[in-house]
Amino acid sequence: MSSIELNGKALGAAPDAGAFTVSAAYRNYVLGLLMTVGVCSWVDRQIFSVLLQSIKLEFSFTDTQLGLLGGVAFGLFYASVGLPVGWLADRFNRRNIIAISLTLWSLMTALCATATGFWSLFFARMGVGIGEAGGSPPAQSLVSDYFPPERRAFALGVLFMFIPLGFLTTFLVGGWVNEFFGWRTAFVVLGIPGILLAVILRWTLREPPRGHSENRTHVGPPPTLLSTVRYFLSRPSLRHFPLGGAIHGVGAWAAGVWTLPYFMRVHGMSSGEVGTWFAFIFGIAGAAGTFLGGHIADRIVRRTGDPRWYAWFSSAVLLGTVPFQFFVYLSPTPTPALLMLFIPMFIMHMFLGPVTGTIQNLGGVRRRAVAAAFYLFLANLVSMTCGPLIVGIVSDRFQAQYGDDALRYGILVPVVVTSVWAATHFFLAARTLREDLAAANAD
Repeated sequence: MSSIELNGKALGAAPDAGAFTVSAAYRNYVLGLLMTVGVCSWVDRQIFSVLLQSIKLEFSFTDTQLGLLGGVAFGLFYASVGLPVGWLADRFNRRNIIAISLTLWSLMTALCATATGFWSLFFARMGVGIGEAGGSPPAQSLVSDYFPPERRAFALGVLFMFIPLGFLTTFLVGGWVNEFFGWRTAFVVLGIPGILLAVILRWTLREPPRGHSENRTHVGPPPTLLSTVRYFLSRPSLRHFPLGGAIHGVGAWAAGVWTLPYFMRVHGMSSGEVGTWFAFIFGIAGAAGTFLGGHIADRIVRRTGDPRWYAWFSSAVLLGTVPFQFFVYLSPTPTPALLMLFIPMFIMHMFLGPVTGTIQNLGGVRRRAVAAAFYLFLANLVSMTCGPLIVGIVSDRFQAQYGDDALRYGILVPVVVTSVWAATHFFLAARTLREDLAAANAD
């Protein structure tokens, strides 16, 4: 058999649970390495928002076309491939799945530089989405096998620091490379480093046995994909968490793609200038929020002994962002709006660790990668395909009547509505969370 066949070492054989030991330093190295892979993934998916205005000027794309490229081209394939990859990651070597996926999405990002029009760029972005589908589910599963349940929200909060750090890298490097060398060079500069990282990951990351962090010496075979999906749908909290993530993601992804072009159009900022602002806003505020959110939620749960606080905490922080969003998008001048953006960016990122950690706990040892993929499937299928496209359609539809204000309100309304709506689902998830966690632990 070849090295990628199902019973081969590259994708298949599980390590010996009794012989597997690692130091605390190595666990932290694994967490840092996987976070760096996540930064690569976030840079390669988000770079389009930095380059959007330059691409529009070169090809004369409409905002609707840009919404399709920024959302549907990536998100539809990222979401649809994620569940099968999650199924594979629950059975075979997760390290190698990530290494292969990282190589693919990095090459496809660089290939975006060769685009000659809408469809060539669409297919390149589609390739990025297919590759990135193999990144997050196995990474979350690996972190869960290295860190026990009582530290899992914190560990996954650290992992998900890849989002703000990815924004920092994208906006700072991408913004200035675009300004001085053009958008095609930016795609190459930010795409190629992932190939080197894939080699490092392949040869330095050890695949842990399933259930290692819970000291499980024997883990039964993973259930079928269909039975796993039925299991998730039967648990109310496992329905509400992904629904909350999907709804919140509509506004978050819309803002992620369109807010930087908004400041360029409405406030007349250059890509390098606004990219620098966004790098520090997303990088500092987002990283602090992601790191502290998991830490605070873990401490609250340990103190109260009630895991429902993971859901209540996530609901509260999303509601806390709403008042500040009005100021950001209604401010007539850019500097106060950008300064105010620090606050909702910090608060909004605090829910990532608690939600993803709880979903890993709800999935149980045998369903960890599929649990992550199930959440990402619902969240990304809705958010990535709908969010940027909705804003693009609204901007095109009302541009003649309202000018740049069409883009202003096209971002503001989805952000506010989805934050409140998502917070409601996280609050509802708490109602059955204890019972659902008990069922997952007994599985």
